Amino acid sequence: MAKNTRKSSGRFAQMWEIWKLTAKTDKTAVPVALAFAVGAFAVSMLLGFLGGASALSFSVWTVLGVVAAAITFIAVISRRAEKMAYERIEGQPGAVGAILQTVLKRGWSGSEEPIAVNAKSQDLVYRVSGRGGIVLIAEGHRSSVSRLVEDEKRRLDKIANGVPVTVLWVCGDEHSVRLGKVASSVFKLPKVVRTAELGEINRRLSTMRLNVPVPKGVDPTKVRGSAKPR
Repeated sequence: MAKNTRKSSGRFAQMWEIWKLTAKTDKTAVPVALAFAVGAFAVSMLLGFLGGASALSFSVWTVLGVVAAAITFIAVISRRAEKMAYERIEGQPGAVGAILQTVLKRGWSGSEEPIAVNAKSQDLVYRVSGRGGIVLIAEGHRSSVSRLVEDEKRRLDKIANGVPVTVLWVCGDEHSVRLGKVASSVFKLPKVVRTAELGEINRRLSTMRLNVPVPKGVDPTKVRGSAKPR
């Protein structure tokens, strides 16, 4: 019980720090959030007046208005904080992996770690799968990351032939998807894969080896066997 309390306190403290940073960085965040909160309270009070003028109903709608205002204020500030966080990490290697948790919480499978890496150019390719098929998310320089994408598409054609593959480019050019739009772009994909087929698709994908460079001097065939039993 005490552990859960400490975790909750830690989350609230973290949220409070994020909100303070957002208010400091984005001067319009608090005024806009307050405007939306006042609007939510006003709508609740209007509904209360339309529903009847008794003291009980007025009290109920007042409480509901305060709750609606608080929730609205928190939601707007949180959205502004999220947007600010995306802007701060956009363009940095690994930024896509930092936001993939949002995708993986909503019915998609995969990993926050890249499945293909070009260490020299810092190009990365991520992969998620779901009802919308298989999605490759390319991060880096389009000219060089394209080679990684084509390699992965050829490998997927052997493992999951017939499953639609969509590529999202996060390369910072005019034809790319902004970091903050990656999750919504994935969620908007049409559902072309049946739920019953997902298990088999994910099983096949799990058999694919990662296209990640192994440090010099390491024998990949002996890495697993080198662990000593405890």
